[in-house]
Amino acid sequence: MFSSLQMFGPVALWSPFFFLSLAVVALLYAGMTGRWRKRLGFDVPVPRKQKVYFFTGIALLYVCKGSPLDLLGHLTFTAHMVQMAVLYLIVPQCFILGIPGPLYERVFRVAAVRRVFGLLTKPIVALLLFNGLFSLYHVPFIFDAVKTNMWLHALVTSVIFIAAFCMWWPLVNKLPDWQTLSGLKKMGYIFADGMLLTPACALIIFADAPLYATYTDPKAWMAALALCVPQGTLASLDLTGPQMFLSMSPLHDQQLGGVLMKIIQEIVYGTMLFFIFSDWYRKEREKEPNLDMELKPTQ
Repeated sequence: MFSSLQMFGPVALWSPFFFLSLAVVALLYAGMTGRWRKRLGFDVPVPRKQKVYFFTGIALLYVCKGSPLDLLGHLTFTAHMVQMAVLYLIVPQCFILGIPGPLYERVFRVAAVRRVFGLLTKPIVALLLFNGLFSLYHVPFIFDAVKTNMWLHALVTSVIFIAAFCMWWPLVNKLPDWQTLSGLKKMGYIFADGMLLTPACALIIFADAPLYATYTDPKAWMAALALCVPQGTLASLDLTGPQMFLSMSPLHDQQLGGVLMKIIQEIVYGTMLFFIFSDWYRKEREKEPNLDMELKPTQ
């Protein structure tokens, strides 16, 4: 498969401009958490683990939107769903955990930002916003319109990414003033999140016919490819349709994509549930000695 992708050229395969943009962001982060740290009011050094989270997020973001996976996401629905799963279920967590608290505090000093972000990260709002947008995106006529328009595609994917960031915020942020959920409520939040995402996956998995023209109709498919392949390169290629790159039928490709999305979601949510339960259980155990001391009669 990879050898056949070489025909699209290095720009389509590796997105050098996107790579340079992320490199600039990574260098700015390194400066803010390094030599510029004291100027920005970071009283203590940024932990190594926090930096690893941020740079992992940068690397995964490039894999999703700049590596051959992005091109594959325009060729096969399966690759697209893997791309979406990593982009919305893993990358936001890395950035939330990787950005230092003092930087958040500086941003939240702007009252309007604090109010808007506070509203968008309320648990119910965040759940409905992300899952609603993700489900709407995969409605066939919306999906095909987004996948064939460069500016609409950039806007919609960015908005869903922000919604994913807001959805993960109540679960993984470490700022004391923004802890809105207890351990048990976090577990309920994850269960609700999984249930709300299920209908979109079920629609894709159990459909009895291909849903998306961008993976079945040659014209729509070529229009979608134009979003990541330079026009000159695309015009020079003799492409007949998406079947050139599929080893299965479009329906099976669609179903496999839905199944993989659900599997990755279950793995991510299950892992999060394990850590939240472990943390909640540990805190409850720590309370027991104090409770025993309070109940112990005085001599």
